Amino acid sequence: MGATQTRSGQEYQELAERTGFSAEQIRNLHKRFQQLSGNEDTISREHLKSIPALANNPIRKQIIEAFFDKRNQHGNELGSYEEIGFEEFLMVMSHFRPPTLRTTEEEKEAMRKEKVRFLFNMHDTDGDGKITLVEYRKVVEELLSKSGTIGQEAAKAIADAAMLEVASTNVPNMVSETAKLSRGKDCMVACCSAAVTGSCRSRAQMTSMKGLP
Repeated sequence: MGATQTRSGQEYQELAERTGFSAEQIRNLHKRFQQLSGNEDTISREHLKSIPALANNPIRKQIIEAFFDKRNQHGNELGSYEEIGFEEFLMVMSHFRPPTLRTTEEEKEAMRKEKVRFLFNMHDTDGDGKITLVEYRKVVEELLSKSGTIGQEAAKAIADAAMLEVASTNVPNMVSETAKLSRGKDCMVACCSAAVTGSCRSRAQMTSMKGLP
């Protein structure tokens, strides 16, 4: 048992260096992973679909798919996984990690770009490296129609108007790092993280990730 504990400690340290999480945060996220997987080595889309906090989320499908998108593993791979292990789960969660008091401005900028890229990948549904006007329209329509405060037809009208506004700039495709994706990214990323970890904590509490359910 002692050797296993030492090996686990080494693994946590390696993962901490790769993700920026502390060993304690990684242990807490591992507990959450075990809860989601039923103590199995991998989780599937079905496991994430069972999370109550995601049930009424208008971008539920995109959030779930983001965990299986190889582009979100801090590498250059394309495609998607059928199932992911804890390491892949942790790499995706690292996109949600807020800066600490010791985070430099350069590191903050790198984290900002990672979050924007993560959100871009969520809405680039066909993985071609571009967000088309059709994909943009779908996102706007889903967000509005499922908010519960506006009817589906009104949501479609607003989505069409937004699409026409973008089209009027004579840009056929929207690329990453655009202002439209950048606005509200921290809120969206925090909501994704809270839903998956089962937490609605403040930013400061998310930093420590203590007592995750």
